[in-house]
Amino acid sequence: MYKTRATHSESVGMIVDWASRGACRSSDPDALFVQGSAQNRAKAVCLGCPVRSECLADALDNRIEFGVWGGMTERERRSLLRRSPKVTSWWNLLSTARAQHELLPSSSLPV
Repeated sequence: MYKTRATHSESVGMIVDWASRGACRSSDPDALFVQGSAQNRAKAVCLGCPVRSECLADALDNRIEFGVWGGMTERERRSLLRRSPKVTSWWNLLSTARAQHELLPSSSLPV
């Protein structure tokens, strides 16, 4: 997301400025706060974004209600939060999952 603050990474104990590396950093911020089918275009901006998981974690941890963040709409995020009420830090969960995924040999990844 374009207009965001830096996020505190509890696991590392430092401020991480992920927003300056986002695929949306040069996009019109209003294009990410849309309704209906326009949300699919907004989500497409997130595909391949190098900080997609950080963006999503920030939105989930801070219960951001509007806009597309980390490739998910507000409805998708609300659904995820309802299904996973025991998660206390999405930042830690997604960081751990990403690190484990990066350790997998490329031959074991789905094609």
